[in-house]
Amino acid sequence: MLIGVAGLSVGLALGGVLLLGALGWTLQRSVDAEAFRTADAVALLAASDALPDPLPVAGGQLRVQVVDAQGRIRAASIDADRLVPMLRPDQLRGGQRQRLDVDGRRVGLTGPVRVVTVPAGSSLDPLTVVVAKSVTDVRHSLHVVRTLLLVGFPLLVAGLAAVAWRVVGATLRPVEALRRGAAEITDRAGPGRLPVPAARDEIQRLAVTLNDMLDRLAAARARQRAFVADAAHELRSPLANMRTELEVARRLGPETDWPAVADDLLADTERLGRLVDDLLLLARLDEEPGAAAVSRPVGPVELGELLRAVVGRYPSPPVRLVPPAGPVWTEGDPTELRRVLANLVENALRHARGEVRLEVTGAEAGGPVPGPRRAGPGERAYHLVTVTDDGPGIPAAERERVFQRFTRLDDARARDDGGAGLGLAIVRELVRRAGGTVELADADGTGLRVSVRLPALVEPDAG
Repeated sequence: MLIGVAGLSVGLALGGVLLLGALGWTLQRSVDAEAFRTADAVALLAASDALPDPLPVAGGQLRVQVVDAQGRIRAASIDADRLVPMLRPDQLRGGQRQRLDVDGRRVGLTGPVRVVTVPAGSSLDPLTVVVAKSVTDVRHSLHVVRTLLLVGFPLLVAGLAAVAWRVVGATLRPVEALRRGAAEITDRAGPGRLPVPAARDEIQRLAVTLNDMLDRLAAARARQRAFVADAAHELRSPLANMRTELEVARRLGPETDWPAVADDLLADTERLGRLVDDLLLLARLDEEPGAAAVSRPVGPVELGELLRAVVGRYPSPPVRLVPPAGPVWTEGDPTELRRVLANLVENALRHARGEVRLEVTGAEAGGPVPGPRRAGPGERAYHLVTVTDDGPGIPAAERERVFQRFTRLDDARARDDGGAGLGLAIVRELVRRAGGTVELADADGTGLRVSVRLPALVEPDAG
């Protein structure tokens, strides 16, 4: 406000100075124009040797004299002095056209006087027409305007400052309400929303955006708490099993079948290790994408070779690979893509009745193109990897929910098989990091088909 008022004051002061200068210049020009018109008219009379006596003038503020080269007054207006010229001989300057400001007492007027001279007569008898006009009215007008400006400008600045103060205060009042709301939310350390002003302006949009941010933070906090609670519950289960087995074995004493206990403990330990690895992976995926991507070994990956390596870890009758027609290249982290395929195969084996089938199709209808190439304009920029089983499938209404963490449609069977409901959640996060998508659909007949679209490389890399 201080800067604005100071700038406004400086601007108005400069404008007032310019106004006074322009007004004074205009009024002075009008005085000079009137005096020169009168002088020119008298000069025409002198040229025609028809000077009347006294000289006719309009108004009582004009004094007119016609002076010859010897300083004698040939003719004068009725109010002008007929003995003493209004200008000294040195001020006449040979009868040139000029403007002078003189004291009104010499002319017989009060206040400052404007005097103009115009040459007249002939070369044999040179004359000078001298016209004097009072500028008291001009000075008075400038004084009145100056007084009005000196009185009106401060009042105007004060009024504008008061209006600006009210407007700025009304504008910033919603901001203060937002600040108080944010302070209350911070002190309460709980969910809340900021007040949204009724006016549809930038402050209202800011409040809506901040409330959306608070909703997202609250949702993220709720997901984090649920994740921690589910992780604690899942970690408690194998630990409870291990403790129970050890307590039973200690009570049995010599009758304990220690090899069987060791096998059970090893199974629980492996399950616990897998769960911890999955939790650590999800925690790493939740970090800043830019920070996690710095150390990722991203490069060309041949999907056919990757599928064969994954399928080789399982018995061939239940898991069958439909080999691609040629090399199928994608770009990503080989370890993460291998984890995606392994999770899908293990999930399919857990529910399949007889067979799990893996298949990959190239990025073009005519089949895959050998060699890693980047997708050109108009080309399909993805490969499709499908994992199909002949199990009971997943209802359409539940296909989105199964991608959430710790989600199991059959808790008893999943817990017995060592599942924690994290496999598909990890698959979606890793596929998303690779720039692809994953979808669930019904297989032909019965079962479930998981379709993974991955970016295709179809143009040779330069260098």
